Amino acid sequence: MKKLFLSLLLICFTIQWTSAQTMAFSAIEVKVKPFTQKDIKEAFEEVFADVEMNKGAIVLERFTGGDSNGMTHRLVFLYTLGEKMIPDEFWASDKTAAFWAKMGNYIEDWGVSYSGRMMSWKEGNLETNPEVHIWDIIPEDPAAFKVAHDKIVDEFKEEFKDRVVGFGTYDIGLPNGATHWIGLTGKDTVDHLMLYDKMGKNSRFVKLLQERGGYELTKDFSLNIISSKQ
Repeated sequence: MKKLFLSLLLICFTIQWTSAQTMAFSAIEVKVKPFTQKDIKEAFEEVFADVEMNKGAIVLERFTGGDSNGMTHRLVFLYTLGEKMIPDEFWASDKTAAFWAKMGNYIEDWGVSYSGRMMSWKEGNLETNPEVHIWDIIPEDPAAFKVAHDKIVDEFKEEFKDRVVGFGTYDIGLPNGATHWIGLTGKDTVDHLMLYDKMGKNSRFVKLLQERGGYELTKDFSLNIISSKQ
């Protein structure tokens, strides 16, 4: 699994894609050994400290709620198709090799890996809203779902202020059979619940939710952003 994911990353970050400027991601879930989160965070920040990112980011997250299939953390690479996120020489450096060697010492098990695209993406402040709630879904009509999703984000700007709000696809991996995902950040679990309570009482919001059409929810979970490099 580790070798497969590393090969996928090399493809994503070294090939010059010919697609339009679309944001995409590759993620891998891992189970770290007890009491090693601090070590992984330090290794992550050390290896990426001097790296100049080009239209992308790398995020280290910890599962905080929902079904995580026994995994404890997730590493996510966000990048722009058509752009090299990180210089080629970085991947061949001794520093990178040392990082993966350290990660191997701290990781107890490698979980699933998957990749996809962001079809809608609203930026937010990850420092003030570091907890991410993700819904894995199979929409009946993805195009209609996106239209209604974009209306929601546009009409409720104040409610989503400083929050990342995203909708996108799973193109490789299809975790739990899902074809799409929705993501929303907040301060913590209570902050998320307060937002859901407020929005659920708004008739316009409820109407727009219905306009998304039917969908199957295959899984939902939350994560806390431990560290990131942009």
